[in-house]
Amino acid sequence: MPADPALVPRQVSRRGLAIAAIVAGLVLLLVVVNGIWSRNSSEARLQQLSEAEAVPTVAVVMPELVANKTSLDLPGRLEAYTRAPIYARVSGFLKAWYVDIGAPVKTGQLLAEIEAPDLDQQLLQAKAALASAQAAEALAMVTAQRWQTLGGSNTVAKQTVDEKTGDYTVKRALTKASQANVDRLLVLADFKRVVAPFDGTVTARNTDVGALINADSSTGLALFVISDTKKLRVTVGVPQNYVPAVKLNSNVAVTVPEHPGKVYAGIVEASARSVDAASGTTRMQLEVDNSAGELMPGAFANTRIDLPPDLQSLSIPAGTLILGQKGLRVATVDANNKVVLKAITISRDLGQVIEIASGLARDDRVIESPPDGLSDGDPVRVIEAKAPAKKD
Repeated sequence: MPADPALVPRQVSRRGLAIAAIVAGLVLLLVVVNGIWSRNSSEARLQQLSEAEAVPTVAVVMPELVANKTSLDLPGRLEAYTRAPIYARVSGFLKAWYVDIGAPVKTGQLLAEIEAPDLDQQLLQAKAALASAQAAEALAMVTAQRWQTLGGSNTVAKQTVDEKTGDYTVKRALTKASQANVDRLLVLADFKRVVAPFDGTVTARNTDVGALINADSSTGLALFVISDTKKLRVTVGVPQNYVPAVKLNSNVAVTVPEHPGKVYAGIVEASARSVDAASGTTRMQLEVDNSAGELMPGAFANTRIDLPPDLQSLSIPAGTLILGQKGLRVATVDANNKVVLKAITISRDLGQVIEIASGLARDDRVIESPPDGLSDGDPVRVIEAKAPAKKD
């Protein structure tokens, strides 16, 4: 029996709706899967970006090998080659002074006179005691001679003769003691004249007429200070690693701010032969000619010491240094772009450039301006390798 024509379109419509529903479901599933995949992909990319941002980006610099170094620049302080504070040996009052600061003096030249009435009276008393002792000695000598004559004729006891002879010996010793006391006071009296101990310049005067003078008061101010400024000393601290290269009698160039452009010649005169544990330097003394009198004791000076031409050292920018509880260090980058912290010691600080004594190799890649919190093994990203540091 043939199908009802009215039912055929209805069956076709239901089949089309099922197909459409399936297609729609597939499309919806595709949209959902695509959304999930896109979200996971975005999260993975975001995580990668976050991890990449967490790795610090650093610039590195290679240490510079400073070759053919010929000098060592160090600060120093000028000092008089010979300096003598002059104190009084007698007490009294200043009677007069004859030289002031800046005056040149010769050995034995009179600087001042002290009025010492107490010493004068002690000297008079000592001379009177000497005269009395001499008189007693003379009487004892005559008495002893007489008794010795009588003793030779056996008219007096030998014990009495010995007593008179012993008394003369005692009186003679007392005379010598009195004479020694007079001589001592005469020597002290000579110190009422304050004289220069050597040729030099008066660099200080701390007294005036009428001032009270206390003998041997070395804890107070000296009456005068005499300095020999024809030669000056300069004391410098030489870093430990440079000490073997600084030989005695090495040439030194000295400059001072008050005479810009002028260089004064000197030599290395002496070395302490020991290292100061606090500064890591050896104290050395330089001698500078000052026959023209242009240099002043106590002034600041810059020194340049000649060194062997084959001396070499590494230098890095000052911004690479890390100062922490473990001391002075620098951060370097190894072949795997991991941080390696290295402890270093400094030989010279030249301001923007630091010369390294130990702890660093020529091929180390040093992080410039290292970020805070770097630790050994931290990964870093190197953006570029800068040119070697240049020393001013």
